[in-house]
Amino acid sequence: MLSAQRRELLLARLRETGRIVAKDVAAELGTSEDTIRRDLRELAADGLCQRVYGGALPVSPAIGDYATRENLRVSAKQLVAARAAALVRPHSTVILDGGTTALEVARRLPRDLAATVVTHSPTVAVAFVDHPGVEVFLLGGRLFKHSLVTCGAATAEAAEGVRADLFLLGVTGVHAEAGLTTGDADEAAMKRTLAGRAADTYVLASSEKIGAASRFSVLPLTRVAGIITDAPPTDPTVTRLVHEGVEVLHTEPTVQDRA
Repeated sequence: MLSAQRRELLLARLRETGRIVAKDVAAELGTSEDTIRRDLRELAADGLCQRVYGGALPVSPAIGDYATRENLRVSAKQLVAARAAALVRPHSTVILDGGTTALEVARRLPRDLAATVVTHSPTVAVAFVDHPGVEVFLLGGRLFKHSLVTCGAATAEAAEGVRADLFLLGVTGVHAEAGLTTGDADEAAMKRTLAGRAADTYVLASSEKIGAASRFSVLPLTRVAGIITDAPPTDPTVTRLVHEGVEVLHTEPTVQDRA
């Protein structure tokens, strides 16, 4: 089999099964593991997969810069944001992550809401200018321009004083084996810090992030209260998450969810 044919087969396998195990594919094709690993390295260099020990996972399409992500899956983000906004209770303290979906959450919170919002995103903070009952705490630090959030030691130190009811966490990948991932190590560390300051953490995950993985681990799935997604219940990753006991909140709330 030619290299180009193997690459196409590997990409098709990623789409179908959500994972490639190099030794299994090598045995199936009658070639060496080194050959498959080389193919995976080339695919990863082209941004077409995320390499992991022993194989590869689907790469997240949500790892572009902020301007690129603003135009990615806008309607899906709006659905996820509306579902997440319903979790915010009056007079609660909420940590809002940075990112385009978190900004959509801010836009969907009622103008008459009385609450406290903590964020390390200047963009999210500014979205509450017209919410007279929302007190906003913006965590300072070094501005990470790729995602328009602050991060680093100063931001983490400021977060240590926070006690929140809810953290709405943004990631670029939700995978049953890789867990919750993102594309930058400092951002991943900041997200872990913020999750540690809230009683409950829910993940904002539009469907393109479901089944995908990025380079840096944020949290295992056991550390969050649930995943909010527009992916259908029949999605293989969603099905596996539910089977493993992860709560999945779909973008059409049930009567019980509204209670």
